[in-house]
Amino acid sequence: MNIALIAHDSKKELMVQFCIAYCGILSRHSLCATGTTGKMVSEATGLSIQKFLSGSQGGDQQIASRISYNEIDLLLFFRDPLTPKPHEPNEMNLLRLCDMHNIPLATNIATAEVLIHGLERGDLDWRNIVNPKRY
Repeated sequence: MNIALIAHDSKKELMVQFCIAYCGILSRHSLCATGTTGKMVSEATGLSIQKFLSGSQGGDQQIASRISYNEIDLLLFFRDPLTPKPHEPNEMNLLRLCDMHNIPLATNIATAEVLIHGLERGDLDWRNIVNPKRY
């Protein structure tokens, strides 16, 4: 599965800790991330991560584009709901695209834990049926 990682500045360390805890599961999947998040997670875990631009420079839009083309199977987006972001409309677009393309989405660690355990159990294998890989 193709898993995208995004984390606001105040949630980056939480994303790193989450990825350390679930490194074994994540290592069996293809990962991509916005720039700084991907760099921090990769350095802490050794996971191979395709890194896009940082979120504020358009990395979230690059991931949104991959979602539009149904190239992402799961999005872990640790958001900070209390701090206003100048590019917040882009974030709403990400959420809208996940809804349009039936992409499982976690915006907090509680939901991320449920999804990662479901991924391990095979609960998300339906993505391979409705979206067979062409490569």
